Amino acid sequence: MENAPAGSWRKQDATYNMTGSKCEKCGTMYFPPRIICRNCGRDGKIKEHKFSGEGSVYSYTVIRVPPHDFRNVAPYTVAVIKTNEGPMVEGHIVDNGKKVEIGAKVRIVLRRMTVDGEEGLIHYHYKFELV
Repeated sequence: MENAPAGSWRKQDATYNMTGSKCEKCGTMYFPPRIICRNCGRDGKIKEHKFSGEGSVYSYTVIRVPPHDFRNVAPYTVAVIKTNEGPMVEGHIVDNGKKVEIGAKVRIVLRRMTVDGEEGLIHYHYKFELV
């Protein structure tokens, strides 16, 4: 079993939530987080921001020939999500029997992505479900 690096434990809150950043000066929100505002430069005041995890499908595709690690879950849908706060993010769509369409409302859910070996560390990541 591989040991998780110390950095992964420090980032645990960001792993289990959709945490980005917001420039307090101009209001621009970023995901993933940034330390310098693209608009204000070093004059900006960047603060951590927890996103609602809600948004809508901007675009999507169905993966039928997946990479090795995802061959047991194919076919699956990957979408670009426009968050309610503005930034766009990529994520898997959880199959809950609803049809994926452009503009469909989604919310973030936490799901297992990979496991390090048979008894290794389980890596969780956000995915999205249709609401």
